[in-house]
Amino acid sequence: MSVTDDHDETRRDFLYYATAGAATVATGAAVWPLVNQMNPSADVLALSSVRVDVSGVEQGTQLTILWQGKPVFIRARTEDEIAQSRATDLADLPDQRSQNANLTDEADASDENRALSEDGVWLVQMGICTHLGCVPLGEAGDFGGWFCPCHGSHYDAAGRIRKGPAPRNLDIPVASFLDDTTIQLGSTES
Repeated sequence: MSVTDDHDETRRDFLYYATAGAATVATGAAVWPLVNQMNPSADVLALSSVRVDVSGVEQGTQLTILWQGKPVFIRARTEDEIAQSRATDLADLPDQRSQNANLTDEADASDENRALSEDGVWLVQMGICTHLGCVPLGEAGDFGGWFCPCHGSHYDAAGRIRKGPAPRNLDIPVASFLDDTTIQLGSTES
């Protein structure tokens, strides 16, 4: 092997590495905008947490707000609704998990695990039927809670599925009281 052959081999290796490096950079530059577009938009990030004034919500009424493009039901339940929900035997529920993002996955669907406040008055849940994503009607159905007229799912006053095709209870989002009249939906971390 001559010096010229050795020089050609080194030059060829350099060209291979330079071409591979340039191709990697070009691929990264082409792929990055595609990956970056999957990040949440600024308006969604701005709504990642929202504060709701519930001072005007009287017992037995409901406030529906739009959060992250989805309806959220905030209900101040009556003592009868609370008593009825707490008297329900968990064995009678098709979905015995709380579906509460504030608790662990193992938490049962007892009313205490679904209500936001310890006294059971406040119930905050996503207003989306767990069957096909319709919006249930409040104060309707066979169990005095919510009824999805699209396919006949009945939820009780704690938002638990009781009858119909829906597989799960209505989901409860991350929520907390900031003070006596303000509920924050979403994480309190900034």
